[in-house]
Amino acid sequence: MNPDRLIIEFDKALRTVFAPSVSVRPIPGSQMPASLLHEEERRHSAALMRVNHVGEVCAQALYQGQSITSPTPQIRDALNAAAAEETEHLAWTEARISELGGRKSVLNPLWYGGALALGLVAGQLGDKWNLGFLAETERQVEAHLGDHLERLPAADLKSRAVLLQMRTDEIAHAATAVRLGAAELPWLVRSAMKATSRLMTKTAYFL
Repeated sequence: MNPDRLIIEFDKALRTVFAPSVSVRPIPGSQMPASLLHEEERRHSAALMRVNHVGEVCAQALYQGQSITSPTPQIRDALNAAAAEETEHLAWTEARISELGGRKSVLNPLWYGGALALGLVAGQLGDKWNLGFLAETERQVEAHLGDHLERLPAADLKSRAVLLQMRTDEIAHAATAVRLGAAELPWLVRSAMKATSRLMTKTAYFL
């Protein structure tokens, strides 16, 4: 990797982990009135949104790693397009965490580093497997968002609006990966990804 590309990728990492994210699209639910939540409901919603923010941090790192090692311009373009929308998701979840009086995960640098390493490996496995990781990641995130939509307090309509739009975007990303030739990952790999995701979500809920 040439020095200029290295600086750009390092800057991406620093911005994802430490800098406030910016959204081009309006934040879903931003025009809704503030939700009337009890203290326990507020803490629960903030924790769920922290988990979702961690998921977006990991998505940024995964797609960055895949893009760095992918040899195919079309695949890199698809990964970068998905990453751009994930940056908006970062901004949305970050804003909602702040509104709820919560905080981001203190382990974000660790989550980022692990996902980046996985992405670097995935990009070297060839286009169909690289896209397979993208598709499977988005499917698991979609399922995860569906679970959180069920667990959110009924009154928290602002968080619900954010998660619904995120889920729509993730479905589109998975469809793009399949259209470009994504392979179905082996069961063992899918299971390992789910187990890692469960560990991350349980930890990020508290930390």
